[in-house]
Amino acid sequence: MGIYLDYNATTPIDKRVLDYMVDVYTNKFGNADSRTHDFGDGARKIVEQARKDVAGLLGVDSTEVFFTSGSTESSNIAIRGLIDYANSVGKKHVITTSIEHKAVLETVKSLKNEGFSVDIVDPEKDGRVKAQKVIELVRDDTLLVSVMHANNETGVIQPIEEIGEALTDKGVFFHVDATQSCGKLVDELRNTKYNMLSISAHKFNGPQGIGALVLRKKRYKLPPVKAISFGGQQEHGIRPGTIPVALVAGLGKACEIAAAEYKKNYTHCLEIKNAVRGLIEESGINYEYNGNQEYCMPNTINVSFQGVESEALMLSSKQYCGISNGSACTSNDYSPSYVLTAMGIDKETISSAIRISWGADSDLEAIKENVGQLIVVAKSLSF
Repeated sequence: MGIYLDYNATTPIDKRVLDYMVDVYTNKFGNADSRTHDFGDGARKIVEQARKDVAGLLGVDSTEVFFTSGSTESSNIAIRGLIDYANSVGKKHVITTSIEHKAVLETVKSLKNEGFSVDIVDPEKDGRVKAQKVIELVRDDTLLVSVMHANNETGVIQPIEEIGEALTDKGVFFHVDATQSCGKLVDELRNTKYNMLSISAHKFNGPQGIGALVLRKKRYKLPPVKAISFGGQQEHGIRPGTIPVALVAGLGKACEIAAAEYKKNYTHCLEIKNAVRGLIEESGINYEYNGNQEYCMPNTINVSFQGVESEALMLSSKQYCGISNGSACTSNDYSPSYVLTAMGIDKETISSAIRISWGADSDLEAIKENVGQLIVVAKSLSF
């Protein structure tokens, strides 16, 4: 079975998070919106504490945090929730990048059916979008700019601080998909100016099925985002539906842990990255990193072993490690990676690309041993 090295797809749940969730499931099973008994009050207190924990990690006010099922829903609400406002003010131009997660890219593209115009910016070959290319596209009728913080396939960090600063006085909403960076690049997110931000708990050792949308207030007012589904008035009408108290508690606990441990975790992940790069570079195999390693997550490497098909390598080495060759949401699609294609990488290099990603709980020595075996297999498959 080997070791798990696909953390960008999903992370193992932290035992401290799981234990807390089990306690909530067992002892705090009330509906957080039930206001007539202690069971509801207890559940509501847990939800509001979790809201504070999310806010504390991100450096925002707790009234700016809204719970969702994850980043996909958060991004859909952030983008499509602005349609009514856009129609009312006549601002129907949106800018995004070609390397966004499908949750953003497909949602933005769907706006074309609503009469919007869309500009999609390609990255440079190193996987990083030039901030100026985004900023130069802003015009009088621009409603929204949406740029991810860290790419899920390459780990390349995008210049959201620079973009956010430039958009501050332009009357344009800025949405950041922080799925891969939340809980990891904590200071960077705290220092970025944005209006909306999407996160998922399962990307930083929380449970699957829960996330949050952050809506930053300006002059005490939230962005004019409306719900895109209908039901009750939970989450102040932004996201209807019964609040899953234990899942929310798990997200809050994951945020609490990340806030306390992110500096130590960053150092550990970077130590692993340096070790993995050392193994690759000393092995004698022909390789090429896909993405600028100077602007890259400390827990991610996307690399092509020349002459080695990634599918063959993953199948032949799965007894050593579980890796991937792209986004989990497109793992059944054998077409070339749209992210690497947008970077201008040739098809042969793309067909050899694998993504290795790990976390704060990963064991350095186990990774060195098993990635070493992965490289041995790769060398045996090269032609």
